[in-house]
Amino acid sequence: MSTRAFTVEGMACGHCAEAVGAGLRAIAGVTRVAVDVDSGRIEVSADREVAAAEVRAAVEEAGYALAEPQP
Repeated sequence: MSTRAFTVEGMACGHCAEAVGAGLRAIAGVTRVAVDVDSGRIEVSADREVAAAEVRAAVEEAGYALAEPQP
C-alpha cells in the first residue's frame, strides 16, 4: 500500500473536490482519495506505487493543476 500527498491549485468548492477525486479514483490501483479544498491538499492511496505523472494527468483532466513541490 502506498499513500502520497499533493497540493492542487485552483480548487474552491465541493464540486472542485469531487471532480478531482473522481479523476484520481479512475487511476488503476487507487483505493482511497482524500481531498481538502481549504488547503488544496489531496492524499492518494493505492495498492501500487502511483507515479506523480499519473496524478498530474488526472488533476489536469479535471481542470486543475498540481502545485510544484517546494525544494
